[in-house]
Amino acid sequence: MIELLKQRASADASARPRLVTFLNPYSYRVARGRQELYQRFDVIHYDGIALAMLMQLAGVKVARKSFDMTSLAPEVLASAASEGRRVYFIGGEPGVPEQAVAKLQARFSGLQVAGVRHGFFSDETERVSFIQELAALAPDIVIVGMGAPLQESLLLELAGAGWRGEGYTCGGFLHQTAKGGTQYYPPWMDRMNLRWLYRIVDEPKLIKRYTIDYSIFLWLFAGDLLAFYANRRRKA
Repeated sequence: MIELLKQRASADASARPRLVTFLNPYSYRVARGRQELYQRFDVIHYDGIALAMLMQLAGVKVARKSFDMTSLAPEVLASAASEGRRVYFIGGEPGVPEQAVAKLQARFSGLQVAGVRHGFFSDETERVSFIQELAALAPDIVIVGMGAPLQESLLLELAGAGWRGEGYTCGGFLHQTAKGGTQYYPPWMDRMNLRWLYRIVDEPKLIKRYTIDYSIFLWLFAGDLLAFYANRRRKA
């Protein structure tokens, strides 16, 4: 798993990769069991200071990057607005993406929205039909926040349907923007890397994720790191 992360990490901020996703300690477990899925992404960023710091133990020094307003989202959306590239947003409960996009358009003048859709489907038939329609619409950028691995699967299936744009997963970005605007995190908490604490306060249901799930992640990562070191010694 760590070797996959090393291969997909990108330090080139000027590059425009086609499909980009993000891993945090929570979704790390998902990726471990679905490595064939994540191998198809051009770039995997480290979403969260903990994972970025731990990956330094494997010799990878890449800054934390998330698809939110403290990191990559302003870069992607400002560029899209200035270049007239059409963006399609998917994710959240009904009504959430519309609220989020209204706030994003107020922040990024000229942002062209190709469409919005919530992240729920009644059945597989509706889901497949939507993917085909979206591929035909051919937006330049697609941003999907449905949680791992649903968001990754949707982007890959969209590419498989013939779409050739630029895709990003975004986790809870649309929900956060709809609720808190384009400055969801207090600036001082962002500077101190306390975004996780703010999310717990804002969404108490995440306490389990930041305690039990993250503890499991540390054990899994330690095992993966030992396996990575052992494999490197065998190759030396």
